[in-house]
Amino acid sequence: MLIMSRREGETILIGDDIEIVIAHIGRSRVKVGIRAPREVTVIARELQLVRDQNLAAAGVEPSPGVLSGLIARLQPGVGPPRS
Repeated sequence: MLIMSRREGETILIGDDIEIVIAHIGRSRVKVGIRAPREVTVIARELQLVRDQNLAAAGVEPSPGVLSGLIARLQPGVGPPRS
């Protein structure tokens, strides 16, 4: 994991197409803006976890990658596998 210090208004570039903008720094939160191509999915990890749990409860067969990612997220201190 790369950790960078940024100030409000500064940006981080990921490749040529994705830009992360530090929009606001408050007392306990940081607002982040993300500029990415429409075909790139940008979602909060918590929402992805809930989505995967809902699909599992509905009996929809997730792909092996989704299932292994869900298992990894449920293990404390372990992040999802990187592609």
